[in-house]
Amino acid sequence: MTPADLSLTVLHAVRRAVDDGALRVDVPPRVTVERARPGGSGEYASNIALTLARPAGRSALDVAGILQERLRDAPGLRDVEITGPGFLNFSLRRDAGAELVRAIREAGGAYGSSTALAGTRVRFAGPSDLTESRASVVTETVVRLLRMQGADAGFGGAERMHVRAGAYEVDALGVDAARWALLRPAPQDRPLDGPPLLVQHERNSLFRVRYAHSRVRRLLVNGGQLGLLPSYEDGADADVTFGAAASHPRTTELLGVLGDHPVVLLAAARHRAPDRVARHLEATADALLAFQHTVLPLGDEKPSAAHRSRLALAEAAGTVLAGGLSVLGISAPDRI
Repeated sequence: MTPADLSLTVLHAVRRAVDDGALRVDVPPRVTVERARPGGSGEYASNIALTLARPAGRSALDVAGILQERLRDAPGLRDVEITGPGFLNFSLRRDAGAELVRAIREAGGAYGSSTALAGTRVRFAGPSDLTESRASVVTETVVRLLRMQGADAGFGGAERMHVRAGAYEVDALGVDAARWALLRPAPQDRPLDGPPLLVQHERNSLFRVRYAHSRVRRLLVNGGQLGLLPSYEDGADADVTFGAAASHPRTTELLGVLGDHPVVLLAAARHRAPDRVARHLEATADALLAFQHTVLPLGDEKPSAAHRSRLALAEAAGTVLAGGLSVLGISAPDRI
């Protein structure tokens, strides 16, 4: 279950509570789900009960209890707890990691796309010279993000299809580094210094993200040489294997950032903030690079179902990295 799936599940619970008269409120258009914070429990949490309490004329704890009853048997959820003044905390089933990996594999580069902003129409005037401005690169990327979430987005007047980072930056850095230099900082911050982005070093965030993607491609090649292929088999054995692997902190961290990808893309579209995507790619790369050493057999270790599951998780991370870089208009090479 991805955060997007969980958000819809909670929204359906609200709708059922309204339909059966347990709650008298307008059903919200969406429900926000976030990673659980210190003091919470499980993997994810939502403040929907606190949001609905006042219009419902009830305490947040009462609203949370009503929703908890309608979420206990939801597919993909192992437990739903109430903490603090009325936060709903969600623990996912042990096979939730396998479900997430399968969802990424099926969606491919479209993982994270949604119809959340369907019906929204956005038009950007754009700067007068769209080929030489940082604003043009940011706006072009925001349009792509909005369209991925179902919005009708574009430029006023004639559609501008060829936007580049500026002649000087491209000539000096290349397209990929120039775009990262402009998109990675928050809008109020200065563009990144260009020359360090050309250095192949872990301090270079662009290199780290692209290198992580190339490591996934190499793991898949090396796994194939050992007769290992990413495993997505249904059934108890595959799920138990993946569930056991998910107990490792590095596996849990990687599953968490991959599950957050749809939420990050939607937030980046809503807030017109491509830098959120870049920061999330850095987190994904760091989690993958910490996890990579567990993927293939070491020494005399024999290939097993656990290795196939880990390879599947690494492949999913590579899909997310490539898809996120594509959103930013940056290439994801197989080898660096």
